[in-house]
Amino acid sequence: MARIHSHTFLLSFSCLLALLLTLDRASLQAQTPSKTRIKAISFDDIKFEIKKRAPFKRSLLTKEIVALDDQLIKIRGYILPSFQQKGITRFVLVRDNMECCFGPGAALYDCIVVDMESGKSTSFTVRPVTVEGVFTVREYKGPDGKHLAIYHLKGRSAQ
Repeated sequence: MARIHSHTFLLSFSCLLALLLTLDRASLQAQTPSKTRIKAISFDDIKFEIKKRAPFKRSLLTKEIVALDDQLIKIRGYILPSFQQKGITRFVLVRDNMECCFGPGAALYDCIVVDMESGKSTSFTVRPVTVEGVFTVREYKGPDGKHLAIYHLKGRSAQ
């Protein structure tokens, strides 16, 4: 009788272990950066703690932001207006439509420099757009050495 119980226990334990390993593998795949699987994010997902006017250091980035580096994402925002209206291949995607908070003193995490893939472009609109592409942390500094932006997206579509 004890032999039957130990056999049943081992069988149950083996099934449970296999289930846990399967679930763990699935959760790891969901967290693994990918250039083929699109991860929908928002500007809230790339926000981090930084004091106003404090210098940027990569150590300020959260582990979640670091995990997005080199991953295929889609994010919704607004195209920063420029003089070009059509055939735009490079633009700045911002969190909001600038009615309140872009310009000097704006948060570094509220903008992404977008370079469209070769042969791809978009047109300016005052409406929000969804941009898909490969996200990277890339520092852009002005002539004074201060950071202008820290995020980049190699855009494959902007609609």
